[in-house]
Amino acid sequence: MDRREFLATAAALAAAGTPGIALAQAACAICYNCPPEWADWGGMLKLVAQKLNIAVPPDNKNSGQTLAALIAEKANPVADIAYFGGQFGPQARDAGVLAPFKPTRFAEIPAGMKDADGYWFAIHSGTLGLFVNTAALRGKPVPQSWRDLLKPEYKGLVGYLNPASAAVGQVGVIAVNLALGGSYDNLDPGIAFFKQLQANQPIVPTQTSYARVLSGEIPILFDYDFNAYRAKYKDNAPVAFVIPQEGTQQLPYIMGLVARGPNPEQGKKILDFLLSDDGQRHWAAAFLRPVFASAMTPEMKSRFLPDADYARAWPLDVFKLAAASKAIGERYQKEVG
Repeated sequence: MDRREFLATAAALAAAGTPGIALAQAACAICYNCPPEWADWGGMLKLVAQKLNIAVPPDNKNSGQTLAALIAEKANPVADIAYFGGQFGPQARDAGVLAPFKPTRFAEIPAGMKDADGYWFAIHSGTLGLFVNTAALRGKPVPQSWRDLLKPEYKGLVGYLNPASAAVGQVGVIAVNLALGGSYDNLDPGIAFFKQLQANQPIVPTQTSYARVLSGEIPILFDYDFNAYRAKYKDNAPVAFVIPQEGTQQLPYIMGLVARGPNPEQGKKILDFLLSDDGQRHWAAAFLRPVFASAMTPEMKSRFLPDADYARAWPLDVFKLAAASKAIGERYQKEVG
């Protein structure tokens, strides 16, 4: 993105009434994979503009596309920071596209949710389940399990993001696989499930599909709790979130500073802010689980399903998923896709 495009972004923010952004004075930074319709990145980018006076244009890549772009641009990076599903953190470090940076509250981040040297760290997490537009089911029951989705009555009603590139798609495969008796090394149960699901003609987009669930185009989507709660409480949509009876997984979403990015100081300021009290409260208000639990008020928590339902959701092992992600993508493409 060149300077002219940066200024156009700053101008758009100013025109939208974003305080603190003056066209000629705005600092700029590029974040890969910060889609406005996902995890309320739209609201976060406005908050960054207000609090830091840094204009950040939205970006609709998914995790796999982000890593591919960073590798392709390695000799002349465009981005300053990047956002990924947790399993992409170790891969991005190994690819040499991230630089070590430990934000102010790095020491407070739990082990397993950060790279020990600061190449990546979690900012929030979500629980995978079924994001259901109940009106679009047209009288059919809300599915309560992964196996329910194999029933003929749900033909053409189920969607999931492509596991070949999207982090949430890969989490969908591993969540089903672990729930049905598989392991990070044995993907057979999960692959078998997705092969069976093909009989119901699933919809398989590559990008976040929040709007398509709200419109009823995709009545049932493998997605995170935060998107379903946003739809229910912010957009007043007729939706439900289901944690499948067989169980599911929770995934941290992570950030990293791009190696040799053009605006490293702006990037560092943003990463610090995402873990600040203001940043963490924003994530909690957007129905994500912040890294620091103190940011979630009782009122915020009351909008989540009961703890008894979340007892069926277990934390993913980011490092094991990173090791398995290539096999997930390859097996899905070869045997399912």
